[in-house]
Amino acid sequence: MAMVTMSYGSNYCNCNWSHKHFNSNNKILHPPPLTVSASSSSSNNNNNDVVSTKSGTSARGRRLLKVREEKQQREYDRVHKYPSWAKVLEDACKDDTELRAVLGDSIGDPELMRKRVEERVRKKGRDFSKSKTGSVLAFKVTFRDFNPLDSYIWFELFGSPSDRDVNLIGSVIQSWYLMGRLGAFNSSNLQLGSSSMEHPLYDADKGFKVMPSSFHDISDVEFQDNWGRIWVDLGTADYFAIDVLLNCLTALSSEYLGIQQVVFGGRCMGDWEDGMTNPDFGYKYFKI
Repeated sequence: MAMVTMSYGSNYCNCNWSHKHFNSNNKILHPPPLTVSASSSSSNNNNNDVVSTKSGTSARGRRLLKVREEKQQREYDRVHKYPSWAKVLEDACKDDTELRAVLGDSIGDPELMRKRVEERVRKKGRDFSKSKTGSVLAFKVTFRDFNPLDSYIWFELFGSPSDRDVNLIGSVIQSWYLMGRLGAFNSSNLQLGSSSMEHPLYDADKGFKVMPSSFHDISDVEFQDNWGRIWVDLGTADYFAIDVLLNCLTALSSEYLGIQQVVFGGRCMGDWEDGMTNPDFGYKYFKI
């Protein structure tokens, strides 16, 4: 057999002829069958590309792609399908501590946010529709060198009070003072507190002879922005008068105006400025 090799750069061609196709004079009797094989230096790379195309991406790559697609879909839904009312509530929570307490960890989940608001409405009933409601949080109570005969009692609200709020809290303080002035807070004459009400007995003579116990003095209720205060001299009244006041303020805070904290004692709270009585700078008062 005879073989001829032809090379063209990196390509080559092998051509094979059998001796039987030649006669004694080396002439071709008929066209010989021609077998051609070709290859190049780039054939391996082409084969790899074909295999990669057929097999697709790896399992890990497909999982990562799916995760990215799901994340993009969630982001799209959040931007384009997030209810406008939920967005309003979410933005309001940034500046409203009370609303943030109502929604809690439901922010970002419209369905859960709706349930929290509905629950709040059920608890508050018709009062929820009022222009200003109370707080769902209990206010904080602290004592700072409190002297019952010469001290301030401070109130911190959630915001600057309206005229209605000033009248509400002022009326509560005024009623409390009037009761104290008339001797209501006298533990020496608590005859019915621990007795049965089926057949109650009251000794009027004993009540008449009890040592009087009354408040001595109180100031007007003053407000500067969201802080209010009164000065008190509880006189000979018993200290359960403070419990009575706190009970009143608890209901007031829950149902009407919202109180953050009550402080007994202390000379200055917040940004309070003694002598500042200009209404243009947030000063308000209630005359006791």
